[in-house]
Amino acid sequence: MIRAKYYKKITKANKELLQCELCPNYCLIAESKVGVCLGRKNIDGKLYAINYGEVVSLAMDPIEKKPLYHYFPGAPIFSVATFGCNLKCPFCQNWEISQENAESKFYSPEALVKTALTYPTIGIAYTFTEPLIWFEYLLDTMIIARKSGLKNVLVTNGMINPEPLNELLPLIDALNIDLKSIREDFYKDFVKGDLASVKHTIETTKKHCHIELTNLIIPTKNDSPQDLSDLVDYCASLGRDTVLHFTRYFPYHNINLPLTSEKTLLTAMEIAQKKLNYVYLGNIGGHDNNTYCPKCGNLLVNRGYFNTITTGLKDNNICNKCGNKIYGVFNDKD
Repeated sequence: MIRAKYYKKITKANKELLQCELCPNYCLIAESKVGVCLGRKNIDGKLYAINYGEVVSLAMDPIEKKPLYHYFPGAPIFSVATFGCNLKCPFCQNWEISQENAESKFYSPEALVKTALTYPTIGIAYTFTEPLIWFEYLLDTMIIARKSGLKNVLVTNGMINPEPLNELLPLIDALNIDLKSIREDFYKDFVKGDLASVKHTIETTKKHCHIELTNLIIPTKNDSPQDLSDLVDYCASLGRDTVLHFTRYFPYHNINLPLTSEKTLLTAMEIAQKKLNYVYLGNIGGHDNNTYCPKCGNLLVNRGYFNTITTGLKDNNICNKCGNKIYGVFNDKD
């Protein structure tokens, strides 16, 4: 572990506390206690990143699993996670490692990059739990990864304060950001988070690197036509080329609502396709998730069950039929 960044000492009710300033939870952490995310601990009046280098999961995945559909389609990526998260989603699919202090193994930044380089990968995806709580480790590892020719990809809830985000931003190549709802009360009451900070992260990173957005549709929580319409309106305000993934919820962890209906997913897609060029459905079988040119309908990326083939592009992101520029990074030419 190493000293954490972004915190200050405060006195409250005659008690000395540390206030973490990495994310908008602003945890007040007493001596020998940890913050909500489980990764930062007050030790002798100093805040330490006790998750530094602590790895709970390593895997090789197709990039589409993140999901990223417009960033090196079909490429394999080395995926890594630590324990903990700064949200408390009752539907979390990875709660055993995100909500618990799971067993881990230490990898120095150098060792992690060296391990990644033994695989046929375009880069490292920091994923499965919440990578932004791994802030100090990300900074050190991403620098080495970048120098080694690897891409840095974050799969994140986006809940981080502006100053640390700006420090991390030059090292990020691509993100999938989970926009869980467009309602502040959903964040505040249901997942114990902060929508404003997520929107700030989306709007900031959109200007600097490749991003795609994911929305998990949960029955009775964020699936009304108005919820879906308002979320799409926000995504469209970022630009018509914003890539949006709607995914199907399955009952898990502390919530037992029925799984999302196929009808709801198709309704969401229909609403979104009126204002966005690239809309996809996840966690549902048998659906066409190919990428087509929004101008001429040319098949650009064919996503079969076992493989993904980029077939309709030239010069990285130009439709080879009509010359339309397609949002994304499809090879290393640009």
